[in-house]
Amino acid sequence: MLMPKRVKYRKTHRGRRNGKAYRGSSIAFGEFGLQALQPAWVTSRQIEAARVAITRQIKRGGKVWIRVFPDKPVTKKPAETRMGKGKGAPEFWVAVIKPGRVMFEIEGISKDLARQAFELGASKLPIKTRFLERHELGGE
Repeated sequence: MLMPKRVKYRKTHRGRRNGKAYRGSSIAFGEFGLQALQPAWVTSRQIEAARVAITRQIKRGGKVWIRVFPDKPVTKKPAETRMGKGKGAPEFWVAVIKPGRVMFEIEGISKDLARQAFELGASKLPIKTRFLERHELGGE
């Protein structure tokens, strides 16, 4: 599971999920990408499940990049606990995803296989996504 080795603060505010992703919204490493179309918190388990599904589909061919990292702790209080007595303990980690963010990238496989792999990976994520192709400048 992905999570930070150490953080400056153990507990964070929840924050807001408004706006679009301007950084990380284009393909930087591979040939094909999976882009988020909705805002969400994506947990480290969901990222790992999508990664496993993608790598299994491409039968360990090509190269996969994970462009998101869960660096936000989410706290929970135990069930049937009265109000007050402070904030709960950190339970899991999430990546804050905004619309436009490229979450995964692949290179070294065919377009059809990449599309299949990303469809399978997207089914493990709680948001709508779309398949992207890299458009090189200068037409190499």
